[in-house]
Amino acid sequence: MNYNIIKNIVFSCFFFIFLNSCGKDFFKYSSAKDNPVRGIERAKKNVSEGRGMSLNKMRKSKTTYEFSTSNPLWRASLDILDFIPMSTVDYSGGTIVSDWYTDGTQNDESIKITLRFLSNEVQAGSLKVVVHKKKCSANQNCSISLINNSILVDELQRSILRRAALIQKEQAENKKKN
Repeated sequence: MNYNIIKNIVFSCFFFIFLNSCGKDFFKYSSAKDNPVRGIERAKKNVSEGRGMSLNKMRKSKTTYEFSTSNPLWRASLDILDFIPMSTVDYSGGTIVSDWYTDGTQNDESIKITLRFLSNEVQAGSLKVVVHKKKCSANQNCSISLINNSILVDELQRSILRRAALIQKEQAENKKKN
């Protein structure tokens, strides 16, 4: 016998075996009364049977990822710092970095603000504020220094936390209404 004929016979046998193994559950027939007509109801049924995905179930996992529009700390930070141009705004990385900013009164000094989000909770330990100060001389020699404990750092952190608490309160009231 020819090798190609044997190969085709073996391939056909395996093909029919695999096709037959699909069985009666491959095409599952059901009546219309068992399946919801509306899409939302079908989606809920599929999720309850384990055949779909639900965004609410993701919240029950160990990660607590929130969308940036629902995170009060993030929204408050952008509200408070809306006057300053931003260099980097990365929600997934949890950082906001501003550009160098001068208010116009002193042209030789500028500041750069960095916010690091340590958690989504509205509390003092959830936010780290870092401020850098750049002072340039007339011949464009600039020195950059870190401002650790200053009134500016404390005031920024307090105002962001205060605004975040108000946003969180508004969200809770809107949730009660709905």
